[in-house]
Amino acid sequence: MFESLSERLSETLRGLSGKARLSDENISDALRDVRMALIEADVALDVVKTFTDRVRESAVGQSVSSALNPGEAFVKIVHAELVRVMGEANDALNLATKPPAVVLMAGLQGAGKTTTVAKLARLLKERERKKVAVVSADVYRPAAIKQLETLAAEVGAYFVASSADETPLAIVERAVQEAKTQFADVLLVDTAGRLAIDEEMMAEIRTLSDALHPIETLFVVDAMTGQDAAKTAKAFNEALNLTGVILAKADGDARGGAALSVRTITGKPIKFIGMGEGTDALEPFHPDRLASRILGMGDVLTLIEEAERKVDRKKAERLAKKMQRGSKFDLEDFRDQLAQMSNMGGIGSMLEKLPGMGQMPQNVQAQVNDSVFNQMAVIIDSMTPQERRFPDVINGSRKRRIAMGSGTQITDVNRLLKQHKQMQKMMKKVTRKGGMQKMMRGLQGMKPPSGFPR
Repeated sequence: MFESLSERLSETLRGLSGKARLSDENISDALRDVRMALIEADVALDVVKTFTDRVRESAVGQSVSSALNPGEAFVKIVHAELVRVMGEANDALNLATKPPAVVLMAGLQGAGKTTTVAKLARLLKERERKKVAVVSADVYRPAAIKQLETLAAEVGAYFVASSADETPLAIVERAVQEAKTQFADVLLVDTAGRLAIDEEMMAEIRTLSDALHPIETLFVVDAMTGQDAAKTAKAFNEALNLTGVILAKADGDARGGAALSVRTITGKPIKFIGMGEGTDALEPFHPDRLASRILGMGDVLTLIEEAERKVDRKKAERLAKKMQRGSKFDLEDFRDQLAQMSNMGGIGSMLEKLPGMGQMPQNVQAQVNDSVFNQMAVIIDSMTPQERRFPDVINGSRKRRIAMGSGTQITDVNRLLKQHKQMQKMMKKVTRKGGMQKMMRGLQGMKPPSGFPR
């Protein structure tokens, strides 16, 4: 998300280096580039104009601090304006009501509403420790109810059964009562979508809202529809009085105009953002963190939170104790590390959250993919338990068998074994005094696997 905008802004901000002061003259070109970058990102035109006007007003005449160069000073101003446009801070769900807290989900057909219901149920269950019930009031789309039932089972939410023979109103009224009997903390209501906004659809969802009195009414919007997403959200807000927006499929949109337009056009906060297909791929929306990522400044806080949530602590502690005992870092340990990285979204997702990675050339960024690491995992899986624990026993004939079993070449197996040796040496240094510094030096001299940028 925001790849093209990030690239354009990075080029613009680099062009301001070497200036002693931010003046109308030396930021005119920069603002023109910012304006074009935002338009190309499909940001609404009135949002673009307000954005650039405010940046100009803040930047012109500002003395550059001795600690900052003009480019950095301009970045600070642009960052602050990006945060303001997207909503200042994360706006969490308001669930402070007598259970069950009803959350009504609205949106057009195909926006990813049903999948988002499951993602939100999982997030509330795992991070908020809530008992969640879900119900589908979509009696029009074939298999909509069955889809939600399947997803509810996957995420561990209580599914309130419904049928296409019932009316949506009867379904939701019964769902509230059933959620109470199950002592559910939250009831997520999936409503029917249409291919376009129509009065019949709005009338139906208004009826449901009047009956349920939901504490939250969230509009699920496909981020890939750009500024049209904001306009659609505005139409729903006029009919329903939304409390927030969820941007779905944001990982598939390289532009990101919806995220920069929705808050301004609707006046409603973006509460969550969907960054993948898995049921764990829903994140609370933090404007300040996303602004940092847009400007190539990374998002270390989110990376840390993901590590705390997704890294298997027992395995990490087991590996630490193993290394302290003087045992070797074997291929089973290496395989575990590859799996942990995959759980965190893969190398690409991790790198984009590290400061400075947005400054890498595009051709280098294009090489950052998980295929090499996936191949490593497949090669290790093709080994016997003995070979994984004692890699030194792997001779020429074993390499041929492993290569055939993993669909790779012997050179790929050799490369993996060499990579493991380097990793083994680093892990040994970590357990010694001053190990972290030695590990960082080791990382600097470590050659990346084939296909990975140096």
